[in-house]
Amino acid sequence: MATNRTFTMLKPDAVEKGHIGAILEKISASGFRIVALKLTQMTKADAQAFYAIHSERPFYGELVEYMTRGPIVAAVLEKDNAVEDFRTLIGATNPADAAEGTIRKLYAASIGENAVHGSDSDENAAIEGAFHFSGRDMF
Repeated sequence: MATNRTFTMLKPDAVEKGHIGAILEKISASGFRIVALKLTQMTKADAQAFYAIHSERPFYGELVEYMTRGPIVAAVLEKDNAVEDFRTLIGATNPADAAEGTIRKLYAASIGENAVHGSDSDENAAIEGAFHFSGRDMF
């Protein structure tokens, strides 16, 4: 059964380029309610734990470096069909393949610097949200 919450991170490249406000506005205009939000910086241990599923992949080290190079914005979002609708809103991982008007088409520079993370399942949305927020941080 689908849940109504998902997790996102505005990645270091989006923060560095000053896209926080524009991306949050696009999220809000698309009908998502922000139930938790913070500007933070992941430590190396945080990034290694968060992306542990990719630890055997060749890009893991680069991913950890990238995600720790500067602040991120972490958020839990709420909407009916949240995970699927948010994945549609952010677009393909490669911004060259992303649909017009999607967050990655508008704000991502490359596959590696793709501006935003979105949970890929209801289960991962719950795990990822709990990684960054306690229950008392969600409203």
